Amino acid sequence: MFTNRYRFALSLRRLLCTLATVAVASVGVFVSAPSASADTSQFRGMNWARKGDNFTTGTLVLDGLSASDSYATVRAKADAVYAGMANQLGVNTVRLPVNTHTVGSSWWNAYRGAIDAATDRGFTVILAYWEDGAASGGRITNMAAFNSMWNTVVAQYGGNDRVHFEPMNEPHGYSASEWLNVAANWISARPSVPKGRILIGGTGFSQDLRPVCDDSRFAGTLLSFHFYAFFYGQHDYAGWRDLARTRLGNCASRAVVTEFGAPMDTGLDYGNPNGSDNFVRYLRAITDTMRDNAMGGTYWPALGGKVTAGQNYDWYSMFALNGSGTNLSVSLRSASGADRLRHAWGDDGGGQVTTITNRNSGKCVDVVSASTADGAEIIQWDCHGGTNQQWETRTAGDGYVQLVSRQSGKCLDVDGASTANNARAVLWSCHGGANQQWQLRDTGDGYLEIVARHSGRCLDVINSATANGTRLQQVDCRGAASQQWRR
Repeated sequence: MFTNRYRFALSLRRLLCTLATVAVASVGVFVSAPSASADTSQFRGMNWARKGDNFTTGTLVLDGLSASDSYATVRAKADAVYAGMANQLGVNTVRLPVNTHTVGSSWWNAYRGAIDAATDRGFTVILAYWEDGAASGGRITNMAAFNSMWNTVVAQYGGNDRVHFEPMNEPHGYSASEWLNVAANWISARPSVPKGRILIGGTGFSQDLRPVCDDSRFAGTLLSFHFYAFFYGQHDYAGWRDLARTRLGNCASRAVVTEFGAPMDTGLDYGNPNGSDNFVRYLRAITDTMRDNAMGGTYWPALGGKVTAGQNYDWYSMFALNGSGTNLSVSLRSASGADRLRHAWGDDGGGQVTTITNRNSGKCVDVVSASTADGAEIIQWDCHGGTNQQWETRTAGDGYVQLVSRQSGKCLDVDGASTANNARAVLWSCHGGANQQWQLRDTGDGYLEIVARHSGRCLDVINSATANGTRLQQVDCRGAASQQWRR
């Protein structure tokens, strides 16, 4: 079932995991740390990675960036990427890699634009150290350079409470006792960093939290947990739940699932509770585990990562990257995969309830007079938070969604399934027709076009009006502000 790119990784990781398990048995006894509760559900995140993965002996140039970019250019590109992630999936966290080659070079001055763009828009950032090349085998090859790198990073971002620090990603080259000492030394060397902003990875490939959670030196820290299908082979849903539960130990309340992922380009239906595919069972299990324990997570990856054979992207990547220069946008590869993330993050029904605001007028999409009747007009009105202005996105397949009124449970519809310009938008009982299916198309600057599937036309405010009560319609997409929306 695995592609060639993962067969070797699976064999290697199984061998190393076996060695790590043996090493755990030799760990000395520590005073048990309390499993103090910490709310991690606020981490609704994505990994943004370098194409080809973050294990490199060079600088970390993330997918979509260029080594020649300036700080301003990186910021502009990052803003576009983050806007798309937030609008389409409710992302509020990004996990970014650091290494000694990046922080120790002039590229760091530009790369910081990706960090600053995130924190300035209210995102949480997790900065995680990737070993400087896969040949280093999950170990820090130059401890002096490692410490110098982290001292620089902490000096620049230690005072920003939106930035969290993960001393090392997947420390699989260390025995459990060695890794615990390395992590404890990192903490003791940087006493100014609040423990609640430190994520300590589990042993092995960050896949076992029990030794870390049971060590009193890490009381008060968060914990970084990785969980992949290729770690463990084939299991039924219950088996996947058991694997996650066992390796979390009593640490779920402090855990952030900083890496998990599955194919997003093969058409798998992750919404099927009876799915027999191993990836479907796996992803449903880990997202249910996250939801049940109010655990946050950062999916691997949003963009970048390993390049799948025959493709120019990682088949696990949640988003496709579109555009060029600073005019970038992202689009979801799998609606059902995205819904599982929403489910993991606690969105009821697998969808996300939001208001939808027009760029031109600043007013909200509204059902006239709070009507629940079929055929009620859809208008714009001053935003007031009423349920007739709240809309749930529900997956319709192939990258389209239904927009369902929270008040009535009825769908945003193009009247009579007309394909003509100026056909009005109305409320109607949901029936699954293409005139009730919408593509949320990222404009690249923080807004969306809402495009009717049956006609290819955009949801629009008549005559670009800004007045309360103006009707909404479909019309040819032309990039006008009256056709741009923010959720």
